Amino acid sequence: MISELTELEDLRTLARIFAEIWGRPGEPPVDSDVLMALVLSGNYVAGADVDGRLVGGLIGWLGGPPSDHLHLHSHILGIAAGSQVRGLGFELKQHQRTWCLERGVKAIEWTFDPLVRRNAYFNLNKLGAEARSYLVNFYGEMADGINAGEESDRILIEWRLDSPKAAAAAAGRPLEPSADDLQHRQVDALLSIGAGGEPVRGTSTDGVVMCQVPDDIVALRRSDPLLARAWRIAVRDAMKPAFDAGYRITGVTRTGWYILERG
Repeated sequence: MISELTELEDLRTLARIFAEIWGRPGEPPVDSDVLMALVLSGNYVAGADVDGRLVGGLIGWLGGPPSDHLHLHSHILGIAAGSQVRGLGFELKQHQRTWCLERGVKAIEWTFDPLVRRNAYFNLNKLGAEARSYLVNFYGEMADGINAGEESDRILIEWRLDSPKAAAAAAGRPLEPSADDLQHRQVDALLSIGAGGEPVRGTSTDGVVMCQVPDDIVALRRSDPLLARAWRIAVRDAMKPAFDAGYRITGVTRTGWYILERG
């Protein structure tokens, strides 16, 4: 069951869950004091309960910029290891979507690491969100257990909650692009995975372009930090100029290819 959290003990539990997920024992990404302040000020703090136990949650707050309209900034979604009920992340986001629409808020924004393939697929396909811009080292060098030592490039997401794409995704009809769908069009690979797992840079034209990312960047950071760093720079060098030139991500394939088109 997903519901808004208001009790201090629940907020403390959620803060501990976040600390465990991000490998920051004793130093949660958001502590219970801040969570209580968000609740008091009418912002979004929700938890997921499985068999009477809080296993995760999602938080956000209302804001204006960088958009020109009121939106919710969605900051953290986390589900405890071993408790990842299938579809729970999707249900949390849909609860957040409903909460916003009931209050006349038509957009949610958040950031994600473009190297994390599963998050890209979830955000852009499963939810029907859109990529707004590429942010270089947005949070500075990271110190948590997942991203330690990494620069924090992020893609800024906008989820237009009443758009046909978001509504279709909510109804279980998400966009499912395939690389095969582009065979009849002029497509160039800005970046692809080489035989040894290394990033291989390509060239681009004015048509549709694609950019591939590794299968599991989190595991790669542990096994080969230098290669993971090479991927960070390669994706930055491919995507940032494309965004600056007017390209936007229109989908992500299951095999880790971002599809970028102008407009």
